[in-house]
Parts: sequence; C-alpha cells; structure tokens
Amino acid sequence: MIRVLVVEDEPIAARAHKAYVERVTGFSVVAVANSRIEAERALAKGGIDLVLLDLHLPDGHGLDLFRRIRAAGSTVDVMIVSSARDADVVRSAVAQGAVQYVIKPFAFSALRDRLLSYKEFAEQVGGGDDVDQASVDRALGMLRAPASGSLPKGMTKETLAIVVGALRELGDASATQIGEFLGVSRITARRYLEHLADTNVAERTLKYGQVGRPETRYGLRRSE
Repeated sequence: MIRVLVVEDEPIAARAHKAYVERVTGFSVVAVANSRIEAERALAKGGIDLVLLDLHLPDGHGLDLFRRIRAAGSTVDVMIVSSARDADVVRSAVAQGAVQYVIKPFAFSALRDRLLSYKEFAEQVGGGDDVDQASVDRALGMLRAPASGSLPKGMTKETLAIVVGALRELGDASATQIGEFLGVSRITARRYLEHLADTNVAERTLKYGQVGRPETRYGLRRSE
C-alpha cells in the first residue's frame, strides 16, 4: 500500500484529492495538510511514501516546502498538483525531483493514470537488489508513459516504456533506428513513437536529406 499525504489549502479540493487517491487500488491517504506547517508535522511522524503537493499554500510556496523536505534528507516522493503553469516553476519542480506534475483542474482519470504510473515505477525500483540499465529505463519510462488503460488497442505499457527507454538512450532517432535497437519492425516502432508524440511525451522533427522525402525523427520532450 502506498501511503499518501495530501497537501492542499482549499478544503473542497483537499477532500476531492483525498477521494480521488483512495479510489485507486494500492493507495491510501494517511493525512491531509492545509499548510506548510501541517505538512511538515505530518512528514515528521513518518510513514509517508508519496506527497501530493499544491504549490499555493497560505504560509509559503510549495516549492519551498519541497526544498525543506530534501534539505532534511527525506527521500519521500513528491507529485506536484497545482494550477501553476509557469515554465520556470515546472522546471524547478522537475529539478528537485518531482515524479509528476499535474495541472489543475483535472479529471479523476488524469490523476489516476499518473498514480498508476508512479506505482509501477515504485515497484520497479522499490526492492533492495541492484538493478540493471534495462530495469532503470523501464522504471523511468513508467513515469513518462500513459497508463495502460489509455493506450490504443494492441499496444502495451511495457513496450511503451521500453520505447521511452530507447529514446532516452539514443536521444533522437527515427522509427527505423528504434526498431533495429529494440528488435521490432519499423511499423511497430513508428506506432509507439507516434503515440508518444500525440500525447506530448515526445516530439517530432523532420530531417531533410539531399534526395527523397524528409525523415521523421523523435525525441523526448525536455520538459518531461
């Protein structure tokens, strides 16, 4: 069971977020904090795996709380849940290690999918044993890839995570290169790559050669 602390100063939103989290199998809300001070007190008691963190708090900015959490040596995971859309804020949250950034307002399905992705990530790296590169790629891919329920028919989240890992390894690649790298057909690779591009996980670029049609290449978005 993944134990969650909800940090949200708006009572209605706090109740909604708590209800959303507890609708997802494998998650339990152990505390709700309406301020930075309340959040720090809850964290000091321990027993929390994941913090759902709003950024606009009555006694300080959520990113300041995030920094204090890390400065205290805590490795608790933090998922930002905020209406803040400023690119600098997003970059700062990612730089501090936020596992997800969910923009308000959002539907239950949006939070559910990210919680499920986080759960798979936690399961990949939660053991005490050493992991290999493929395991690391799969784990990180879980955080980027949409939940399996939102994938088109015939696609699997496991393969999608592997494609994400290949893009991270290669940096920028065509469907042919990804197919060869993974040992799958170009058509299969292209289908997954197009899905990643359509869901804003990856971006498409065109590379023009001297002759023939331009080649479509794919790379992970830097803001993810």
